[in-house]
Amino acid sequence: ANLLEPLGKGFVNVALDSRKTNDGKFGTIPSEEKWVLTPSRSKGGKGSAFVYYCDNETVDGVEFPGLPKCLDRTSQDPDDELLVVADMSSNFLSRRVDVSKYAVIFGGAQKNIGITDVTLVIVLKGILSCQPSTSFLHAVGVWSPPTILSWPVVAKNNSLYNTMPIFSIWIAGEVMRGLLETHGQKGLAGQEELANQKAKVIYDTLDTYSDVYQVVPHQSVRSRMNVCFRICHGDAAQEKAFLEYAESQLLQGLKGHRSVGGIRASNYNAVPMKNVQKLAAYMADFARKSKPADGH
Repeated sequence: ANLLEPLGKGFVNVALDSRKTNDGKFGTIPSEEKWVLTPSRSKGGKGSAFVYYCDNETVDGVEFPGLPKCLDRTSQDPDDELLVVADMSSNFLSRRVDVSKYAVIFGGAQKNIGITDVTLVIVLKGILSCQPSTSFLHAVGVWSPPTILSWPVVAKNNSLYNTMPIFSIWIAGEVMRGLLETHGQKGLAGQEELANQKAKVIYDTLDTYSDVYQVVPHQSVRSRMNVCFRICHGDAAQEKAFLEYAESQLLQGLKGHRSVGGIRASNYNAVPMKNVQKLAAYMADFARKSKPADGH
């Protein structure tokens, strides 16, 4: 939304900002009653062109448990139908999703699908013919996309309008094949079950040693993909020690995002259960040897 704000408040409505209800920090998702969606036509408003949200936020580890009820297009009056655009880059292929309830689902491949160079996009066919005219886009300060990024053109050419990054697509195909071979008839439900189990192992350990570890997001919106926590309420020395010893145990990439610090354990599909269990064992051992700083 911040990127679109230069268009003016007449075009962009920020429906919710969790920082306003969480002491200026991210880490929660306010109840839907507190959302300020653009008034629909049936309520005297103009309605919205689309509603965008990110399904899993990786910096603070916040994940929507599912599609918010107020955004479910299949249960709305056709005149008030919301076109929901969801960024699922960081949790795609980790759980079942009813794609019929979305207008657009997109995701970068680099988390759960494969490697960079590929973006997977699922588009409601009906909106491919609703692309705004070039003159309208220019009038509101948005330049029309190059032809290779035009979804109607891409769809018409079966995603083969331009030369594709063949190796990256092959890797994505191998990932899909591997999921099918691993989970058989369960399909994506099998991967969802595994993702939930892996996340539970880590969060159970954090909750067991809550005097040492503090999970960043509220329990109701804990990400299964990005487990973010602090040690002894952000004690710099303790967190440094945790990271250094973890590195020596080949537990790598645990440093939190540079904008917030702390610890972040990424739990993407490629991380096997044995690695999660190794991390949990290390966390338990570190907690037993550590004591919270005085006053906490």
